[in-house]
Amino acid sequence: MKFGLKATGLLLFAGFSMALSIWGPEALAKYQDNSILNKVHTETVEGAGAGYRYRLNANEKLYILSRCLNSQTLPESESNAMTRLEGEGATYQEPEGSYAFVMNYRNPSGEEITDEQIYETCNNALAFLKEAGILPREIREVEQDLYDATLYSAIDILEPRNNIAVWKLSLSDSRENADKGNRLIDAYIDADDGKIYEFYIRTSLLWEDIDADAVMDAWSAYMGLGSPSAYESDNPLLETTPYYRKYVFPGMGEERTIVTVGFYEGINELFLKISR
Repeated sequence: MKFGLKATGLLLFAGFSMALSIWGPEALAKYQDNSILNKVHTETVEGAGAGYRYRLNANEKLYILSRCLNSQTLPESESNAMTRLEGEGATYQEPEGSYAFVMNYRNPSGEEITDEQIYETCNNALAFLKEAGILPREIREVEQDLYDATLYSAIDILEPRNNIAVWKLSLSDSRENADKGNRLIDAYIDADDGKIYEFYIRTSLLWEDIDADAVMDAWSAYMGLGSPSAYESDNPLLETTPYYRKYVFPGMGEERTIVTVGFYEGINELFLKISR
């Protein structure tokens, strides 16, 4: 009797298992469909949207900016425009078609310094450069009503992800008889981190008062570029002033970037500029 009940139970279990194997998957699929279809589901994805912007390192950004500045002929400062006119045939370069330096007409993104912030950002950078011994301490702060600020994009046209945004800050030409003594004349400023790539300043110093190697070492540390190498050339027409020193930094791939520390005598303008 017990054996018969046991056999009957085994037969019932086998039948249930067979029915479950036939109709179970279909029933489960319908249940899952009913729980998903026609309903809104949300899921938090860590880092959503991150990585949309390609990040260049300091040497790459410097290289891209240098190539883009070489592609246009805007004067870097009033004094440099004047000196370029003296030797125009030798100093102007033909635009390089694969790089563009263009005015940025859109508003800064949420990651970039805005036009309301750029003056304070510049003053903070000037204070740091003075503390580091790169600029004389008597250089005055920039004031919004004395300066023009324009946002530019420096773009590698063949690789558009290789691009940076920079602010150009210039002492306004609209102010007649403006006192230029101990003032910033022009600067290119990174629109992300506020670091100064280039500057032209009027100073009471003379070239013999300026240690160009010390200025370059401090500036390259500030920019995070690593140590520069001296640039050697026998070309006497590299600059329109005899007072300068040139340095080389690694660029992108096998390319390099040349940075110059120089001085215009007479107007006492100290400059640090990139490859042009």
